[in-house]
Order: sequence, then structure tokens, then C-alpha cells
Amino acid sequence: MTDRHDPHAHEKILIVDFGSQVTQLIARRVREEGVYCEIIPFQSAEKAYHDINPKAVILSGGPASVLDENAPYVPDLIFKSGVPVLGICYGEQTMAVQLGGKVEAGHHREFGRAELEITEACPLFDGVWDVGQKYVVWMSHGDRVTELPKGFKRIAVSENAPLAAIADEAR
Repeated sequence: MTDRHDPHAHEKILIVDFGSQVTQLIARRVREEGVYCEIIPFQSAEKAYHDINPKAVILSGGPASVLDENAPYVPDLIFKSGVPVLGICYGEQTMAVQLGGKVEAGHHREFGRAELEITEACPLFDGVWDVGQKYVVWMSHGDRVTELPKGFKRIAVSENAPLAAIADEAR
């Protein structure tokens, strides 16, 4: 392992895996961009965060519901660390709940091909997706974020998820 104080050490991304079927694909895409990343199960996220000292964190999707009694969660230190955090599907939902938003079940499931409409500019989309345009994505969820945590804004919608993508650029 490289010294975290070495200015030549690779910048790393930690992917916290909540059991998504596409976590390996997420990692592959990150690596194709020349960025080192490690996939860690959510149960080991806190230790891995300290060991890896990541430049950013990606929270994967997964089959659980944040409404379940023993739902997996993200260690608070990740949200308090000041590094960018990208939550995908379950990752977005647990981030919303843990930071004071709300998630509800019982809405129409989105599974498979869906259109994501970009509603606001965001550094995440710069050079990739344009405001006002729709893009084909893959969705797999029954729950959805219904109330944003303080400081967040909606940046994309889909037919069955009015808060399909959210951001808090200040955090």
C-alpha cells in the first residue's frame, strides 16, 4: 500500500457495494477512465475508508430497501469527510435518508430501460450530459426519494422517479 502522504500516490475511489448486480461494471468504467478504485462490501466501508483514503466514494445500488428494519447504511464519517460521494440507486436512497430526506415504497417499479431527463446543470454531468436532454439509462428500484435532504437539489428526473438524480454541490 502506498503512503497516504506521498504526493505521487494514485488518487483512489472507494466503491461501497450494497449488492448491486452492476457494481463490477461501475468499477470497470471508473478504471477505463484511468482511475484506481476498490470495491468494498458495505460492512467494511469504515475501515476501508481509513485504509484507502479515497479522493471520492461511490455508493452502489443493491436489493435492500432503506425502509427495511436492518437496512445497510453508510458510515457517517464518509458523509462528514468532505470528499465527493456519488450514490447510485440504493446508494442515493440511503444517502437521502441518512442526511435527513425521505424515501417511500409502493410506487411503480422502474426496471430495465428508462429515460433520464437532465433538469439542472451539475459538475457530475459536465461534458457528458446536457440540461434539457433525455438519456437512456438502466433502472431497477421500487422505492424512491420523495423529500430531499437540506442543501440538495433535483438534477434529473425519470418517469417514475421525480428525484432520480440529486446533488448537494456545497457539501
